[in-house]
Amino acid sequence: MPTTDSPPPGPGPAPLRLRAPTAEDEAALRTAHAELAGEGFGLLFEPHRPWREQLAGFERQARGTDLPADRVPADFLVAELALPTGPVIVGRVSIRHRLTPLLLEIGGHVGYAVRPAFRRRGHGTAMLARSVQHLATLGVHEVLVTCDDDNIASARVIEGCGGVLEDVRHVADGVPDKLRYWIASR
Repeated sequence: MPTTDSPPPGPGPAPLRLRAPTAEDEAALRTAHAELAGEGFGLLFEPHRPWREQLAGFERQARGTDLPADRVPADFLVAELALPTGPVIVGRVSIRHRLTPLLLEIGGHVGYAVRPAFRRRGHGTAMLARSVQHLATLGVHEVLVTCDDDNIASARVIEGCGGVLEDVRHVADGVPDKLRYWIASR
């Protein structure tokens, strides 16, 4: 599984790295999931599943093995910050290697989440910049990133990483519209 720990171009804290989740991460990731689920956004995709099954699912998805028709190869990586007291998980990214029609419409290549206690510190920008770098190593040089139209913080992160707004897509009544940005890898 990939690890991305070189400094990104542009803004962002240097000690943050992206890496595959491990067996030792279960408690921290379940805690982070609970924090974000309270905001209506889960960190884990299937939190009810046993941890070993989730790790195996992440590995299958990264390899593109035995995927349902609506899934694409993708890397689920945790964002880890090196603190003097030890490493701490500050969020996660999902880096999709290609797009389905739905991902092209509203999902994009990269999904990310930053834990509430670590927001407004540049971690989201560092996570997205490293994700764009990772996609470039896979041959993806035009990266689609979307966010809800009412998520001003995420729009700023995307724009801070060079995102150029293409358009806004209506999703459904009662659901926020999606801002669609393209980022060219450097």
